[in-house]
Amino acid sequence: MLVPYDALLQLPNETLDNLIREYLLTQVEDGGFDSLGDMSAAVAQCRAALKRGELVVEYAEEQESIAIRQRQHTAPGTY
Repeated sequence: MLVPYDALLQLPNETLDNLIREYLLTQVEDGGFDSLGDMSAAVAQCRAALKRGELVVEYAEEQESIAIRQRQHTAPGTY
């Protein structure tokens, strides 16, 4: 299930920032980025990508997990 962007705005800033940082660190480990450079700039870029819908937050009820994903990598019918 995708979490609507408006619902993300209701989270405390620190909670959303931590979720974004986790996503960014995963991307570095997976080779998606060479390095993060300025973490605050990277977080701001991710927030903007979430707002544009390029990135989405997906909640998996069965695993009770939440993660940021690129929209094109989400399962069909989840958005």
